[in-house]
Amino acid sequence: MKQELYNYDIFPMVFPVGEATEITVKPLGQHVKFDGDYRIVVQRLDAGSLGYSFAKWNHTDYDVTPGEDGALRFTYTADVECEHFVRVYKGDRRILQLPVYALAEDMACRIPLRGDLHMHTCRSDGREDPATVCANYRKIGYDFIVITDHNRYHPSLEARRIYKDADMALNILPGEEVHVPLTNVHIVNAGGTFSVNGLIETSPNYTETNGSIEGRSLDGNAPETMSQEAYEAMIADLAASDLCKDCPENVDKTWYAVCCWAFDRIREAGGLAIYAHPYWIADMWHVPEAFNQYILRNHPFDAFEVLGGENYYEQNGFQTAAYYEEYKAGNVLPIVGSTDSHGSTEHNRNGDICSTIVFAHANERTDIIASIKDKYSVAVDTISKEYRLVGEFRYQKYASFLMENWYPVHDRLAAVDGEIMREYYVGDADACELAVMKKKSDAMFKKYFKTKA
Repeated sequence: MKQELYNYDIFPMVFPVGEATEITVKPLGQHVKFDGDYRIVVQRLDAGSLGYSFAKWNHTDYDVTPGEDGALRFTYTADVECEHFVRVYKGDRRILQLPVYALAEDMACRIPLRGDLHMHTCRSDGREDPATVCANYRKIGYDFIVITDHNRYHPSLEARRIYKDADMALNILPGEEVHVPLTNVHIVNAGGTFSVNGLIETSPNYTETNGSIEGRSLDGNAPETMSQEAYEAMIADLAASDLCKDCPENVDKTWYAVCCWAFDRIREAGGLAIYAHPYWIADMWHVPEAFNQYILRNHPFDAFEVLGGENYYEQNGFQTAAYYEEYKAGNVLPIVGSTDSHGSTEHNRNGDICSTIVFAHANERTDIIASIKDKYSVAVDTISKEYRLVGEFRYQKYASFLMENWYPVHDRLAAVDGEIMREYYVGDADACELAVMKKKSDAMFKKYFKTKA
């Protein structure tokens, strides 16, 4: 975290373009207290250095003195969406610089939520149980999480059940990694209200829960199940239908039919259908290149997992390149980044390798899904200390500001919250402690983000 953020608080950090906004700069300790007269200069980052002629007027000046609480206050109206520097001077000496961000109307009604839509627990091939995974990922700053065990939806319901009596900040969405017969393509059901795996009576989700509706549905509603024989006959009909009539010779029609069927069932469940990690090297590329290019171009899925899972370049680097190739061709895909984690502690070097920042109206299942579908998201690469972002440039600029200035502050509170979640799970904390942390988290968003209704 920047030293300035240890010494000073600035709020709101984010506010709408065109609205007069009172901004407070508050010292965090006597060692940095304000005393006497100051000059504040606000400059747009995008206007360039003062050597550029049009940038000579790129500043708004204020003469200020500390209020009774020791803070400096001024009212600023931004004229364009971008980052702005708030520079505090004592005489001719600049003593402080803190960034803020102004957002255009479509973004000013949204808040940033960081989370993961693809991860595993010990209910499939991960290390920790679902409740522990949720607590550990809240500790590193996640606002939402989707448990997506292989072939299994019920572990995500287990996590929700354990924390059901707690009013808490972390939003636990139901989910699963879909592995249905007749294809090797990995598909993620993020947030769907019923299991796609559980529709087939040979799936682990069906057999491990005795086919119960409670084990394959969030709300008690799901389509009828089918035998594997009935499933295979249905897929054969789809592969012979108009759905697959345009598939080139080197694109397997059965694979494509299975994928489209699964994507459609996820949407029927109100979930986000994610096409996952095609360039994962599982002996060979996980998905043949001809099939990958065809499915990306036709995008029967809702979102492309552009980042996730591995730290070698060929996976995330190639997926990023494929995303921008499609973008260049006018095919702008909704994207997510996910850890595909199989361990939630620091002993898994890939435990926080990638994530998604979603710009949503609220931390709610349906709004997170709708916002990603509407392309209000960026994928975050944290393989190394120097993070990288994938997505549209406008959102990258804002997300970079958030990574530098908002998340270091946000994550300090989340770390405490996650530890209380762990204590609650093992019986050493109660629900009211999590409710207190939820109130603090809600208050933090209101403090730092001046949203527009």
